[in-house]
Amino acid sequence: MSTQTERERELLDTRLAWMDEGTHTFDAQVRRLKDRELVAPAALPRWTRSHVIAHVARNADALGNLLTWARTGIETPMYESADQRDADIEEGATQSAEVLRFDLDDAERRFAVAVASLPDDAWWAEVRTRMGRAIPAAEVPWMRCREVWVHAVDLDAGASFAGFPPELVEAFLVEVAVGLTARPDCGAIELVATDTGAVWSIGPHGTDEVVVQGAAHELLGWLLGRGDAEGLTSSARDGLPTLPAWL
Repeated sequence: MSTQTERERELLDTRLAWMDEGTHTFDAQVRRLKDRELVAPAALPRWTRSHVIAHVARNADALGNLLTWARTGIETPMYESADQRDADIEEGATQSAEVLRFDLDDAERRFAVAVASLPDDAWWAEVRTRMGRAIPAAEVPWMRCREVWVHAVDLDAGASFAGFPPELVEAFLVEVAVGLTARPDCGAIELVATDTGAVWSIGPHGTDEVVVQGAAHELLGWLLGRGDAEGLTSSARDGLPTLPAWL
C-alpha cells in the first residue's frame, strides 16, 4: 500500500468536493421530476429517467465495493458480471417512483458512509475497475464525479454542462481528450475553448487537424456525445467531425 504525496491528497480532496456537489446536483434534478415523469425518456437512447436513476444507484453500490476492497484487502469487484449489472438496472427501472427514490437515497447513504469511514492510507490501495484497469482507490471519487454530473444532464430535467464548475470541465476535457487520442478511430482534432483560451489536441499527431471551437462546456458536451453542439464551429467544410463513442 503506497502513501500519498501532498499533491495527490489535494487532488483527492478536490475530487471529493466535486463528487459531493455533483451528488447534490443529481439529487436536485430527481426531486424536480414528478413521479409520472420518471418513466419518460431520458436524454440517452433506449433509457427512461428511471433507468438513469437506477444506474446511478447501482453505481454507488459498485464503487462502494471498490472502497470495501481498499479497506479490507479482499477482492470485491464492482459487479458480479456485465449481465448482472444490466439486469439490476433494468429491474431497478421498473420500481415504483417511491421505491426508486428511496433506493437512490439509500445507495447514496451507503456510499457516503464508505467514503467517510475509509482510512487515509486505504485511499492508495490498488483496486480494479469494471474493465480490469488497476487504479488506486483515490480514483473512485473521480469515477463517481463522472456518473453524477453527466447523468444529471441525461435526466433532461434542466441541468446542463454550463452548470459544471469550470475546473471540473477542464479536468473532464483533459481526461476525455486523452482517452479519445488512444482510439484508432478518432481523427485529428484541435479543440479551442473560446472562453478560457485552453487548447487540446486529440487523435493522431502529424496530420492536418480539424479545428473545433466553442465554450469549454460546449466542447465537453460534444465530446461526450451529448447536446446539439450548436455553439461550436468547425474548420472542416462538412461541419463537425464524427467522434467515436466516449465509453
